[in-house]
Amino acid sequence: MQRKINPLLLLLSLVGGGIGFAIGEFLLRQWGTGLPVIVVTGIYFGILAFCIGLACLIAELISPRLSGSSWRQRYTGTSWKLLIPSTLVALFLLGMLFEWVYQLNPGSAKPVKDVVLVIDNSGSMKDTDPNQDRYTAAKNLINRMDRDNRVSVIVFDHATTLLQPFTRVKNQEIKDEIMAEIDGLATTDGGTDISLALEDTMSHIQESQDAGRSAMVIMLSDGFSETDHDRVLADYKQQQIAVNTIGLSLVYKDGANLLQTIAAETGGQYYDVQNAADLSFVFQKIYDDVGDRSLLTKRTGAMEDSVYYQIGRIAAMLLIGTAMGLALGLVFDNRYLARSFSIGGAVSGLLAGVVLEFGLSGGEVRDASVRLLACFILAGLMTLFTLVIPVKENGRLTGGTQRPGRTGRGQRPNDSTSRGF
Repeated sequence: MQRKINPLLLLLSLVGGGIGFAIGEFLLRQWGTGLPVIVVTGIYFGILAFCIGLACLIAELISPRLSGSSWRQRYTGTSWKLLIPSTLVALFLLGMLFEWVYQLNPGSAKPVKDVVLVIDNSGSMKDTDPNQDRYTAAKNLINRMDRDNRVSVIVFDHATTLLQPFTRVKNQEIKDEIMAEIDGLATTDGGTDISLALEDTMSHIQESQDAGRSAMVIMLSDGFSETDHDRVLADYKQQQIAVNTIGLSLVYKDGANLLQTIAAETGGQYYDVQNAADLSFVFQKIYDDVGDRSLLTKRTGAMEDSVYYQIGRIAAMLLIGTAMGLALGLVFDNRYLARSFSIGGAVSGLLAGVVLEFGLSGGEVRDASVRLLACFILAGLMTLFTLVIPVKENGRLTGGTQRPGRTGRGQRPNDSTSRGF
């Protein structure tokens, strides 16, 4: 048993990790919104494991420091056969499994599937949004919603109007009907009563609650009204319903402070928008960030700071790292390397999980950099563990047990080295 390292294997493993990252990021951009997140995550880790495994196999073929020359001479055919099922297929399936577990909601938590659009229709909007871009943004959002979503539209001035009760947007025909209702709106000359709008919105949510689902609110206004926060927001906080607020061309500081307070106390986000033409982007961003979570991206929504999901991501990455190390040992058909790489994979997976959990921020460039660092940790640290956990070539007798100094047919003296577990 020896502690040793193959510098070429370390180098090519890092190269393989970088290539796997590049391919995974490309597919994440191309398929991230078109395929289920479970499938995309599985593909990402499957490709990463395959690229690392292929790079390590090439390194040992060039310089067999860990597996020995006998492996290169007689057993590389087996390694090539094991490469794809041990890395690409196995990690694809495990990646999907761990992502599926990560998507589960703990306890009484419910996925956010219902969206309420609460839009200011007071007289001041004639100047703030003369082209009615707020309604264009609302229609664009509805048009892009998933078929499992329900949407409700409420407009308000000094009173509230339930323009569209909760409706499941299961097909384009229903979406068109809702958008036609929005097209029929005309700006009024009324004032602004945000407090009443929030109260009536909560009443509609409570009347239309669906078991197993949760709601969130997108409220847009350019005004201000006196609001008893403790009373009006009590039900929102109790039911964990986030109110995301948008201040459009706000001139008075009190209006911005009110909308910021509403968002902060209910777990939502506040957006200050000066140009009404930017509202479509903001509406879409709010919708995209609702309860979004995967092992590869920043967690958003009510569970953003959940300790349950923090532990879940780190534990999943630890198991993925362990599986990658074990896969590499299977490729070389060496139980000693499998043990060393598995332990190293567990440590590297743990560190990669910590990097992802506390490094992802939601920024496109930064998050890609964080994932790259995690891929390098998985690829590099795992292959260094042969310096910590000693390894050796497997040895076993073949063709039956032989007495010392005796050989069987087809077996050369003192040649009992064989790969395998």
